[in-house]
Amino acid sequence: MKKTRPNSSSAEVPFVKRKKKRVKKKKGKEEGTNTITPLIEKYWLQRYSLFSKYDEGIKIDEEGWYSVTPEEIAIRHAEKCGGDALVVDGFAGVGGNAIQFANLCSFVVAVDIDPHKVNMAFNNAKVYGVEDYIDFIVGDFFRLAPSLKGDVVYLSPPWGGPSYKRIENFTMDLLKPKDGYSIFQAAQRITPKIIMFLPRNVDLNQVEELSWLSSPPLSIEIEKNYLEGNFKGITVCFDGNASCTRVEGGGSTLSGFSWQSSWVLNNGPTTGCQVSATESE
Repeated sequence: MKKTRPNSSSAEVPFVKRKKKRVKKKKGKEEGTNTITPLIEKYWLQRYSLFSKYDEGIKIDEEGWYSVTPEEIAIRHAEKCGGDALVVDGFAGVGGNAIQFANLCSFVVAVDIDPHKVNMAFNNAKVYGVEDYIDFIVGDFFRLAPSLKGDVVYLSPPWGGPSYKRIENFTMDLLKPKDGYSIFQAAQRITPKIIMFLPRNVDLNQVEELSWLSSPPLSIEIEKNYLEGNFKGITVCFDGNASCTRVEGGGSTLSGFSWQSSWVLNNGPTTGCQVSATESE
C-alpha cells in the first residue's frame, strides 16, 4: 500500500521518498584558517621554521606550504640585498621572502600572478607589521618587468612541486612558469643584481652559464643553504664583473641555520680560475 500525506484537496497525493545527496568532504583537517591535507602535513610540522609568528594568523595555501622559503633562509637572502635596497620579488607567493626584505631593506615590490596568494601575502605582512613597506602587485612578472624599478631582483620561481626531489639533475628548463634562462633575462631588464633561490639538485653548470648572458659577464656567488642540518636549496647571487663564488665544505650555524665555506673563483672570460677558500659571513 502506498504511503500518503495530508493535502488541502480531497485527493490523496502519493508520497515520494527523496534520496539524500552525498556531499563530498574535503580531505584534510582544518587548522585555524589553513587546511592541512596529507600532502602538506609534514610541512605543517615545520610551520614555525617557515613563519615564526605562525600562530598569530599566518595564512598559507597548499602550494605555499611547500614553496615558501624557510624564515632563517629568507633572512639570509635579505641580508645579502643591503639595508638601502629597493627589492623586486618576482614570485612572491604567500610572502615569506617579501616580509624579511621589508624588515631589513628599504622597500619591496612583491609580484605574484595569483590574487589569492597576494591576499595571503598581505595578511602575513600585517602579522609581521611590515605591510607599509611592501607594494603588492597582482600580475605577470614577465609583462611587468620592463616597467619595474629596483636595486635587486629576487627570484624564487616554482620548482614544480615536491616531486622535484626525485630528479637527479634539475635543469633550468624545469623551472616554472618559464625556463630559468627566460626568467633570468626578464629580471635583467630591471637590474643586473639578481638573487635566485633554486633546488638543491639544480645543474650548477647551467646556473653558472647565466652569468654569461650579460655583457660584460656578471659575477656569481653560489651558496648552499642548510636548515637544522638539512640541505634546503641553493642561493645564487649575480652582480658586477665576471667572477664566481661556489659554496663547498662545512660551515657555521646560527639559530639552526648554517651556511657553508665558500670557494672563491676570481676569473675573467679568458684567464681561467684561481681558487682560494673563504668563510661566508
